Amino acid sequence: MNMDKSPGARPGQSHVRARVESFLGMVELAGLVVIGLATTFAMAQEGWKVAAMGVFSITDLLLVFLYLEVLAMVVRYLRLGQLPVRFPLYIAMVSLARDLILRFNESTEFHMLALCAGVVMLAFGVLILRYGQYRFPSNDDREAGAGE
Repeated sequence: MNMDKSPGARPGQSHVRARVESFLGMVELAGLVVIGLATTFAMAQEGWKVAAMGVFSITDLLLVFLYLEVLAMVVRYLRLGQLPVRFPLYIAMVSLARDLILRFNESTEFHMLALCAGVVMLAFGVLILRYGQYRFPSNDDREAGAGE
């Protein structure tokens, strides 16, 4: 009897599928470990740079915050196997804010307006996602805790 649920599956196909899924899971885990280690290294490098200069600016804080958000994404994905779309949106908002602060003196009015509009659009997107998650929670949202 064929144990595969897909129609027309041949015997042994589920074994191949299981091996491929296992391999892809290992590649995914390795990639997440590399991302986590690289982010940790970059954050440490930034810390050393700031310690050597003895001055900590708002752009340095935002950069460390970006690193922490990337690490939070990796940890959440490792823990729950899922990643809310909000996390990359938060990272994009902080990146735009950091760019706005870094280039404040040399930016044109249009560039500053475009960056601010980008932050507002991303914030509006997060608001829509959060409202949708609150108003129409899925089973995954209830299990993971929708209020995170």
